[in-house]
Amino acid sequence: MASPQMSPVILQTNFSGLKLRGRGKVRDIYEVGEQLLIVATDRLSAFDVVLPTPIPDKGKVLTQLSLYWFAKLAGLVPNHIISAKDFSGELAPYADALAGRAMLVRKTEPAPIECVVRGYISGSGWKDYQKTGAICGIALPAGLRESDRLPEPIFTPSTKATTGHDENISFDETVATVGRSLAEKLRDTSLAIYRSAVEHAASRGIIIADTKFEFGLIGDELIWIDEALTPDSSRFWPENEYVPGRTQPSFDKQYVRDYLEKIGWNKQAPGPALPADVVAATQGKYREAYQRITGHELD
Repeated sequence: MASPQMSPVILQTNFSGLKLRGRGKVRDIYEVGEQLLIVATDRLSAFDVVLPTPIPDKGKVLTQLSLYWFAKLAGLVPNHIISAKDFSGELAPYADALAGRAMLVRKTEPAPIECVVRGYISGSGWKDYQKTGAICGIALPAGLRESDRLPEPIFTPSTKATTGHDENISFDETVATVGRSLAEKLRDTSLAIYRSAVEHAASRGIIIADTKFEFGLIGDELIWIDEALTPDSSRFWPENEYVPGRTQPSFDKQYVRDYLEKIGWNKQAPGPALPADVVAATQGKYREAYQRITGHELD
């Protein structure tokens, strides 16, 4: 793979001519008439804290990889994309900054649930399993090791916390929150997307261990929103290095989490600055994930 090329780094946008709707951990969102402009910055969050050090190309990888998956899996569920190239009219003054990292999207009513699908046991799911033998109330076979493949992918939803950590919840709690019909639709759609994505990623030598989806509603229509199967929302593992029973090497921000654990950070804001070697390695991992999955280099 070619070496990463330097490109403008954006930690935070400041489009004074546009109405700022809000800033997430990674994305800045603007109102553009009846549409939204979602701009993926190069911010990186870990343990729910935004770190002060940006990762070059990160925002472009998140946007371009999302666009790839939205297009590839459009037959499974509609998505919110209107355009990722036409930044004319009131957006024209910011076209250079938006290029490659922004999406103009439909407004939806977001479902108040994070839709997590796990095909392997890792992260918070592994911790829950060690304590209870289950994840989100779903009983699993005894004797599973860290990173083992599950017999079948499971839907393990969580709350959407505006501050602090999301909390894993059971399917029954999801039903209580959004109603049975929508809960079943969220579950079934999430599992269908995951299975299709896993098949494609496997052909490119990548295991998608787990991933997180967000959906919104336009009337009664379910719409796939936010991001799609990126290194921020998923655990990507290289298939040729997969060994159950331990933490896996990855193409996601787990590399940064491991570094932060190693230095003993207390996981409270403000986060520590990242050294240049960690930044460069993380940038390379994001770019490689994009290249492997799409089959071409990030432009």
